[in-house]
Amino acid sequence: MSEAADILIAGGGQVGLALALALRQAAPDLAVTVAEGPARAGQDAGRAFAVAAAGRRMLERLGVWEVVARDAQAIDDMIITDSRTRDVVRPVFLSFLGDRDEAAPFAHMVAGATMNEALRAAALAAGARLLSPAAVTDFRTGTASVAVDLDDGTTIEAGLLVAADGGRSKLRAFAGIGTVDWTYRQSGIVATVAHERPHHGRAEEHFLPAGPFAFLPLAGNRGSLVWTEASEDAARIVADPLLFQLELERRLGHRLRPLEVVGKPRAFPLGLSLARHYVRPRFALAGDAAHTIHPIAGQGLNLGFRDVAALAETIIDAHRLGLDPGSETVLRRYERWRRFDTFEMGVVTDSLNRLFSNDNPVLRLARDVGLGLVDRLPTLKTMFIGEAAGQGGDLPRLLRGEAI
Repeated sequence: MSEAADILIAGGGQVGLALALALRQAAPDLAVTVAEGPARAGQDAGRAFAVAAAGRRMLERLGVWEVVARDAQAIDDMIITDSRTRDVVRPVFLSFLGDRDEAAPFAHMVAGATMNEALRAAALAAGARLLSPAAVTDFRTGTASVAVDLDDGTTIEAGLLVAADGGRSKLRAFAGIGTVDWTYRQSGIVATVAHERPHHGRAEEHFLPAGPFAFLPLAGNRGSLVWTEASEDAARIVADPLLFQLELERRLGHRLRPLEVVGKPRAFPLGLSLARHYVRPRFALAGDAAHTIHPIAGQGLNLGFRDVAALAETIIDAHRLGLDPGSETVLRRYERWRRFDTFEMGVVTDSLNRLFSNDNPVLRLARDVGLGLVDRLPTLKTMFIGEAAGQGGDLPRLLRGEAI
């Protein structure tokens, strides 16, 4: 059975759904289909994401932030320490306490399931066609279209195929796009904790010798952990609930006690992966399919949203000019827009992880002096806050809160 679409998006996560929504809102005459992949039930359970101010503006423009905000928690304050696990006192070397406009937090924490449901409902309401469960198994690029095979036997002729199918993207490999990547021999432990005392919207990042330990506030008396450990240690910690509780309290301290782990903690191997190219004729990468970085700066989803805004603007501008959005000439604009930004963020997060994930006394002194210097220079601190809010670089219109 053969069908047709102007744009086919492979992947029904936040990036794929946001792109479908943005395209349909800006150009209702475009036929946009999303092959959501395998059933997503439970995939976002317990996960939470940091959404920078620029991403929030995009979600506001797309009309979903009001729904997402019901389960969002503003990050009102943030502190950074550099210490050892055994240290009783952890001096704060850098803080963002009171250093922002109170009406505009630089980031919010949002439950993954809430965001996915809101984007999915809005994409459907905007007229996007969602196929679930349906996964792309192969594609063949022609001069005027790309023939995309789905696992249910359907073939869709599309003008453009967008791969938003995650860090292990099969479509990226099918397109012959290689990656620059390496592993860190670290794993990221992700968990949600409930606590008795209020967090007051304060995020904490403790740089420890094994890797950064971040507590990110969630709505209510809950928090999301992004906890980096050597892979062998991470597997041992998540396998033993008692050990997990003890190690958690050693790192987070007693400020929020008592602590209760909600659900089962999970550990994921960490690495850096950057696609060598973002586009081929009638093919584009977006989100984790194009880049995965260390979570040390909490910018993974925000990079994906920057892809969404840039690719949507590229497609819509071409469509309005009567150009072919799937042509390589048009898509190169998107690649030029996004490659340097993601490369830069990959280098920054990699460098930060290497600088802080050790107990070298010389490096410890250098980084603590550097953190203290940033903390004492308002201009430099404002620049760091702006970067955390996603306000740096050549922002697409959606990230500025403007219509495409």
